[in-house]
Amino acid sequence: MQYEETLTYLYNRLPLFSRIGDAAIKKDLSNTKKLCAALGNPQDNFQSVHIAGTNGKGSTSHMLAAILQHAGYKTGLYTSPHLLDFRERIRINGNMISEQEVVDFVARQKEQIESLKPSFFEVTVAMAFHHFSEQKVDIAIIETGLGGRLDSTNVITPILSIITNISLDHVHMLGDNLTAIAKEKAGIIKPNVPVIIGEKTIGTTQVFLETAAHTNSKVFFAEDEWQVHVKEREEEHLFLQAESQPTSGADGIQTNSTDVAMDIKLDLSGTYQKKNILSVLSAVKQLHKQGYRITNDHVQYALAHVKNLTGLMGRWQTLQWEPRVVCDTGHNEAGWKEVLLNIQDVAYKRLHMVVGIMKDKDASALLSILPKKAHYYFCSAGLERALPATELEELADATQLQGQAYASVSDAVKSALKVADKEDLVFIGGSTFIVAEALSLLLQ
Repeated sequence: MQYEETLTYLYNRLPLFSRIGDAAIKKDLSNTKKLCAALGNPQDNFQSVHIAGTNGKGSTSHMLAAILQHAGYKTGLYTSPHLLDFRERIRINGNMISEQEVVDFVARQKEQIESLKPSFFEVTVAMAFHHFSEQKVDIAIIETGLGGRLDSTNVITPILSIITNISLDHVHMLGDNLTAIAKEKAGIIKPNVPVIIGEKTIGTTQVFLETAAHTNSKVFFAEDEWQVHVKEREEEHLFLQAESQPTSGADGIQTNSTDVAMDIKLDLSGTYQKKNILSVLSAVKQLHKQGYRITNDHVQYALAHVKNLTGLMGRWQTLQWEPRVVCDTGHNEAGWKEVLLNIQDVAYKRLHMVVGIMKDKDASALLSILPKKAHYYFCSAGLERALPATELEELADATQLQGQAYASVSDAVKSALKVADKEDLVFIGGSTFIVAEALSLLLQ
């Protein structure tokens, strides 16, 4: 098979969560373990950092990868889902796995795939671990797909675990309250491996403390270690000041001033990155304690160039100007609330919202928090898991949102651009897959 044929095989032959939802999830690690065993357990051949969380884990993964990469370490990065190219999921120093390596891996493992009938995600995890092992990375940043305890990535034993935050999402699979979801995310905490918790919340903190006590893992709460202030926000950058808190003095970095104060120019301008930076800085402290040589200069340069170093897209990303078009992959209530704060911070004449939602989300709850003073262009991604645009329009009408349904994301985006004036703001989001199709339309 050639590359496109290989992708077609993977997409059509294997259960794919983004396409069919829960049916694609196998609730144990047996397939991943068997796939990795057949490959010689490549996940044991490199050091790793494991990152879980409801929101922010993708941004956190990319920021940390950028820092390690700029510090001179050959850095693997595994994330999901992809936006434009399948190979975005598997990178080393920002470079995607080659098409030929994807083809060769699937060809060599086809018998295993046909025999085990793994999910799409299970195969891509094994592919990533094999690639990182073959290329002899110094360290890999591994983002969970969904949950943590039973996520396919959870076959690794990292040197550091990070849980960014906990909020309600995928409740039908992970639990309908924060405590239950936290227990699933806490499943990535490994024996004697330190864990960083990005946010303290009632109902989750005790879960993490109890799990860590059981595994003899040291817990570091990032918001106790650092205080971050937004100094200024430009259209494409966020200027922050990070200050170490007195409680973290005993764990501070000894060879530079990161444990005192640091000015940060971040090329991810969404204000929600202020929260993610906390986990990133705490991670740098822990990695430094484990022998990684990372200076303030490495941190500051990398955070100013995350997108160029890692290829990150879709996080409060401006796609064009006059009118300004912004997309964001926030896709649950907590994510949407952060996006709305960013919209409120933008000067515009009129607001146009191109929105789509997946069937497994609480659409009514999400629509209820959206601004009434906007014109909506309802659409659905080209997946059976997507909520039809006409159904979304009906639900929106009940919450007094004004707009209409469109046959495709492309039609919705084009209609918004046709109507919008130069001083208007066009926002595209509600789902990672809506953003992916918009990026394909506007960037390619």
